[in-house]
This record gives sequence, C-alpha cells and structure tokens, in this order.
Amino acid sequence: MARIVRGGLIQCSNPINDETRKVSEIQAAALEKHLPLVEAAAKRGVQMLCLQEIFNGPYFCPSQSARWYDAAEPVPGPTTEVFMPIAKKHRMVIVVPIYEREQAGVYYNTAAVIDADGTYLGKYRKCHIPHTSGFWEKYFFKPGNLGYPVFQTMYGKVGVYICYDRHFPEGARILGLNGAEIVFNPSATVAGLSQYLWKLEQPAHAVANGYFVGAINRVGTEAPWGIGKFYGTSYFVDPRGNFLATGSEDKDEVVVADMDLEMIEEVRRVWQFYRDRRPETYTELVDLLP
Repeated sequence: MARIVRGGLIQCSNPINDETRKVSEIQAAALEKHLPLVEAAAKRGVQMLCLQEIFNGPYFCPSQSARWYDAAEPVPGPTTEVFMPIAKKHRMVIVVPIYEREQAGVYYNTAAVIDADGTYLGKYRKCHIPHTSGFWEKYFFKPGNLGYPVFQTMYGKVGVYICYDRHFPEGARILGLNGAEIVFNPSATVAGLSQYLWKLEQPAHAVANGYFVGAINRVGTEAPWGIGKFYGTSYFVDPRGNFLATGSEDKDEVVVADMDLEMIEEVRRVWQFYRDRRPETYTELVDLLP
C-alpha cells in the first residue's frame, strides 16, 4: 500500500546585497521573502518542507568579517518561534537552516526540525566544515557535535545533511542506519568546480542507502563577494536514483514532488546493502589517520 508524502524545497535569491545595511535588516528582508513561498508550498499540499542553507540572509562565508556573527541566534530561538505556528497551521514539517549561537564565540551551521503539529523536534549541526577560497566556513562555524540524528515526524523519518556534508558518504550511511526515510541537504553552492557533482553524489547516496533525498540550492549572485552564480536546480530523487522534480537555475520557486515511502521497503528487498554490510572490516576508516 502506497504511503505518499508530498515534499517541498524552497530555492530563493537573497533580497538585499548591501554591506552598508545592518545584518538584522538583511535577515528581516530574507525572512519576509521566504514567508510567501512557504504559503505557496502549503497551497500545493506540501507536507515536508526544507529551506536553503542559512536561509535568512546571504551566504556570507566568502567574507571573514566578524559582523556576520550578529546573524547567529539560539536554536530553538526567535526564528524557530516564527516557524512553529506556521508548521502547526499548515500541518507541515519544516526544516529551517539557521546560523546558531550556542554561547559567546561558539557558532554552528544548524538546521532545526519542526513537526507538523508545531513541535520543535531538535536540530542537526553541520559536521564537515570546508575552508577554501570563497568558502571560509571555519571562520564562522565549529564542526557539529550532535552526530547524525533522525527525527520521527508525523509523516516519516527525516535526516539532515548540510551542503559540504554531501561529499562524505559516511554520514549519509549513518543517517540510513539511524532510520532516515528522506534526507534533506540544504546548500549554497556556485557554478564551477563542484557543479558536476551536484547531480551525482546525492542520487548515489539515495541508491546506496535506499532513501529519498531532497537537495536544495539557492539562486542568484550575492554582492559584494562575487564568488559566482548560485545555480539552483534543487531536486528530489528516489531510492532508485530517479529524479522526481528539479528546479530552474535562476528562479525563486518551490520544488514539489510526491514520494512513496513504501518504495524504500521494495528497493531494500532487492538491494540488501544493510544486510550485507561488513562493519567489522571497516575499522580502518577510523583507525587510519590522513
């Protein structure tokens, strides 16, 4: 018997790209731009919705400016309090990526998960933090310390991986072992070196682990840094690696797809990767140092 869940992904350009404006003003404008898209998702019957990485502002990591520490907030906190009643109103699970402040000088790249009854379920903190030209994330984020949690929502079991995490199959496998039926990957990635991987790695995770993946990327360009064009093309992929829906390269939109979660059982009965794993032979993964 089918168990259909309608998923949604919001890809959006940043409305204010002006370093002279206050961080709080930039965040408020980004939030206001997203709220109508959340309402549009609700009108289309979306039951699970994910926003893009650090949705309420620009991807500020091309800078190394301490002013962006002002964008961090507690999780749960002000932004989750905005989305909890929205989730309850629309009976919608919402994954909200936020710049998190745990305490003075301790910041994480985080995603909060809110259930369809408005309950805050918990958070995932990005584990793999890049530090390379244009992506100076170690200046802004500590590596996550909460592992790879899976959240039981009203519609299914949700895992989260954030942007650069997608290059690492180990965490993707752990999410599957922890029971994830869909893994959301909110991202901010520009055209260039890794674009060809965008539609390779995450379908591979979906196939290797027998779950659905929702991959989100923002659109547009962001001054003053000019690191390139965020190319959108957010998508859903099923456990066989089939693309269910794909967004445009340059448009603010809600990407919507219906996922039959019963497919997970069907696929795993054919490809018994979980049965045939040999974890006792994998100790070199943690014993060997680079």
